[in-house]
Amino acid sequence: MSPKLLPAALLALGLASAAQAQNAWPDKPIRIIVPFTAGSFTDTAARAVGNELSTQLGQPIVVENRGGAGSMLGTDVVAKAAPDGYTFLLTDNSFPVSAALYQKLPYRPFEDLMQVTLVAEAPAVMVGRPDLPTKTLKETLDRAKEQPDTLTFGSGGQGSSAHLAMEQLLLEAGVQAVHVPFKGVAAAMIEIAAGRVDVGIGSVGSTVQYIGDNRLLGLAISGEQRHPMFPEVPTFAEAGYPEYDMMYRFGIMAPAGTPAEIVDRLQKGVAQALQNPRVQETFRSAGVEPKASTPAEYAKLTRDESETWKGVIQRANVKVD
Repeated sequence: MSPKLLPAALLALGLASAAQAQNAWPDKPIRIIVPFTAGSFTDTAARAVGNELSTQLGQPIVVENRGGAGSMLGTDVVAKAAPDGYTFLLTDNSFPVSAALYQKLPYRPFEDLMQVTLVAEAPAVMVGRPDLPTKTLKETLDRAKEQPDTLTFGSGGQGSSAHLAMEQLLLEAGVQAVHVPFKGVAAAMIEIAAGRVDVGIGSVGSTVQYIGDNRLLGLAISGEQRHPMFPEVPTFAEAGYPEYDMMYRFGIMAPAGTPAEIVDRLQKGVAQALQNPRVQETFRSAGVEPKASTPAEYAKLTRDESETWKGVIQRANVKVD
């Protein structure tokens, strides 16, 4: 072969090999990294969807829990993984929150990772202690506006999704309140139910038992309509705050540069998995609605949410160590 033709031949060979590898995908087990400990809904979702994907793709789906640093440890594992279609991340709102909250991260959120598909959405529920003197959201916030810094609210920690969700509502209502951070939303709900903290925002899963047992007062829930688990709890729009639209979102991401063909196959596989009645029952029993999306739709949601949190962080002067 002519020396002049050798580079072109090598390039063609490389492209052919890459195409062949993509066509053969997957030919070994796939990892889904969950950046939280076992037992979270994110973990449950990864295992439910992973089981269906394993059947579809003919390869094991291995779910690895890499919790720590507010989901940043597990996210960093995926950000630094080879973009070969064998490592994915299933995460939640902590991703856009971290992107908005921290000046420096071990990864570049929107450069090192790419969105594959939304997996689920769930509403945010605002609750109050059972002996709260006010019984509606508007009464509670109106009273707090008249008496600044008398209302206390609990969250899962400084800069957590629950913290920022509450700050967003307070800004909208023009209310000053006192933040009481805890190590996790579950701990916050315990303290609110005990009457030591006034209000807080959590997920359906973290509040349903308390509201059902009348240990927490359901003040409002996000979304366009009331939730079947809380038919008596009004939406934020019904409660007088139509602009408030906080939602918990769960989705799958991949290392940037993962081949488009692989991303497309995985996205379609997840969408199919979410149609499975077993998966739907697993999600809905936790108060979460299965919901797929295109990569572009999920990317826009993630970026838009991160920008929203940036605004809340700046206006509320939220600081983290």
